[in-house]
Amino acid sequence: MAPLYLALYEPDIPQNAGSLMRLAACLGITLEIIEPAGFTLSDRALKRAGMDYIRLAEIVRHLSWEHFWAALNGRGSRLIVLTAHSPFSYTDFSFTKGDTLLVGRESAGAPEAVHAAAHARLRIAQRPETRSLNVAQAAAMVVGEALRQTKGFPQ
Repeated sequence: MAPLYLALYEPDIPQNAGSLMRLAACLGITLEIIEPAGFTLSDRALKRAGMDYIRLAEIVRHLSWEHFWAALNGRGSRLIVLTAHSPFSYTDFSFTKGDTLLVGRESAGAPEAVHAAAHARLRIAQRPETRSLNVAQAAAMVVGEALRQTKGFPQ
């Protein structure tokens, strides 16, 4: 089992996905892409954002939410959804090895069915007049905390 999984629910922006591929490669976590995405993995912007790190990242593509859900349950991982619409802060949560952190689409977040399936929904505190953080920045913050708690950073 990987120290942590990061799932992108139907991502829209290749630059964010490329950035998260680089994060996954550097930190040794598995990146899961739940299709359909708003771009192809061979997209030029994706390759530019991920640079040569794409070949170092463990990337798993799922054809649909249902395929992803089956894989998640097969490995016994908890689903943790990052959302601006939760009363629970990620800094108060106890992460465990093998958790799956999920970020929603940049344009629409994750649908209610995904929220309902989650073991936990967590937010990052921010100023009330702002809507949300960039998904790549939010994911990096929470991945860092989860790896810190589980002592999952590469040696």
